[in-house]
Amino acid sequence: MQFPRSSGVLLHPTSLPGAYGIGDLGAGAYQFADFLHITGQTLWQVLPLGPTSFGDSPYQAISSFAGNPLLISLDTLKEDGWLTDDDLPPSKDFNDYVVNYGPVIEYHIEALNRAFAVFSETASKDQKAEFKAFCDANQSWLDDFALFAALKDSHDGAPWWDWPAGQALREPKELEAAKQGLDDSIQSHMFRQWLFNNQWEALRQYCVERDVRLMGDIPIFVAHDSSDTWANQSLFYLDDKGMPTVIAGVPPDYFSATGQRWGNPLYRWDKMKKNKYAWWKSRFGRAMELFDLVRIDHFRGFVAYWEIPATEETAVNGQWVKGPSSHFFKALQKDFGDDLPIVAEDLGEITPDVYALRDEFNFPGMKILQFAFEEGCEPNGFQPHTYTTANCVVYTGTHDNNTTLGWWNEVSDNIRNCVQAYMGPIHDPARDLMRLGMMSIAHTVISPLQDILGYGGDTRMNHPGVAAGNWSWRYTADALSEDVRFILGDMSYRYDRQRLTEEQRLERAKGSIHGSI
Repeated sequence: MQFPRSSGVLLHPTSLPGAYGIGDLGAGAYQFADFLHITGQTLWQVLPLGPTSFGDSPYQAISSFAGNPLLISLDTLKEDGWLTDDDLPPSKDFNDYVVNYGPVIEYHIEALNRAFAVFSETASKDQKAEFKAFCDANQSWLDDFALFAALKDSHDGAPWWDWPAGQALREPKELEAAKQGLDDSIQSHMFRQWLFNNQWEALRQYCVERDVRLMGDIPIFVAHDSSDTWANQSLFYLDDKGMPTVIAGVPPDYFSATGQRWGNPLYRWDKMKKNKYAWWKSRFGRAMELFDLVRIDHFRGFVAYWEIPATEETAVNGQWVKGPSSHFFKALQKDFGDDLPIVAEDLGEITPDVYALRDEFNFPGMKILQFAFEEGCEPNGFQPHTYTTANCVVYTGTHDNNTTLGWWNEVSDNIRNCVQAYMGPIHDPARDLMRLGMMSIAHTVISPLQDILGYGGDTRMNHPGVAAGNWSWRYTADALSEDVRFILGDMSYRYDRQRLTEEQRLERAKGSIHGSI
């Protein structure tokens, strides 16, 4: 079954503990996989894994195919012989609780460059053959990405539309000349992707052995400053200089009175349809190489998306434009089978045709428990007693919400009264809301780790519409205490979200955590 009755945790790898200023795919990730296994959780949901740029948002990655090199475990590179202790000196700029992106990026890129130099000088014939095999197998996206990243480096990180016109608009002679001059940099970026892929696959196999499935996240739109847009300019509404004429966003909603002006270029769905959605199929295929399931962010955009003139400063003056709807998903089914492993993010201003598309393909939607209690206390579809089907995924909150404790501390007395009228006295807001989700008929319940740990609003992952200070929260290894393991494991066991006997559950709760950090 794609969706047996289960529970899981939302945690982006950058939030993992570790010695180098940011979470990575090393010991902290294996420790967390052990934590999931011990507590009977069978899903680990992450945010998009692509390389980030200005603003550090995983939802504005410079590639929807590549992995973020900051997630590469430097300790694993040391174990593999590509780095030494001297290459990894301690840094006073690193923080166990917050990612300080500037120093972290500088440190990691320097270490990765050193690893590539050692690889180039000392790699065995077999290692070089493995690297070449990876590059050949991923040529359809890797060549464009590596050239894009190398060009971006050569222009001090400038967006591609500010490069010389021949490079920005992909004139063949200009690109060929660039390749000749940037070959070492191109190879270095390919090397990083090889390392990321190897480490992710090793972690994924570890999760498989512990009955943990990985859920990825596919944002419907891609960043303007990305290899996706640069390499496929004819598939987007761009002018003759590569600038968007219309951009993506959402109208005024729960999160913002002026809407959200995302700035992503919009697809030329007419052209994509003519080539049978080839780029999208490649993107989805790459996701299926990395994950067992995927959440599609802003699913409603396949039915209709909010089109904003690029000249507008807010999202208020936009319009709804029809998307490809069921035609798109039928095309995916032809390549990936009828039972697509998709969760539909169906939040925001949703119309009946969005629900109809979701249900046509039997995709589970999302239920956010923080949204269940609004002024007036009226049923709104998020309260568990209103669920008409088990085919949904319940969250206490998402990466865009405050933590549940932070939410509870900020809501009005009226909303608190609504919650307590519905649930009874609230003793621990986060865990009480988690329990409400666990009790529901929904086949899947996912809680952000901050809620499992009972953390406040200072550990929030993202503030929609706020440009700075996001995506930086980290936890420390000692947070996954035996008490936390027991409470989470007991809760999922009591509400039939793990297939264990009582004896097995108690034995797991005392289980050891992988390695040291």
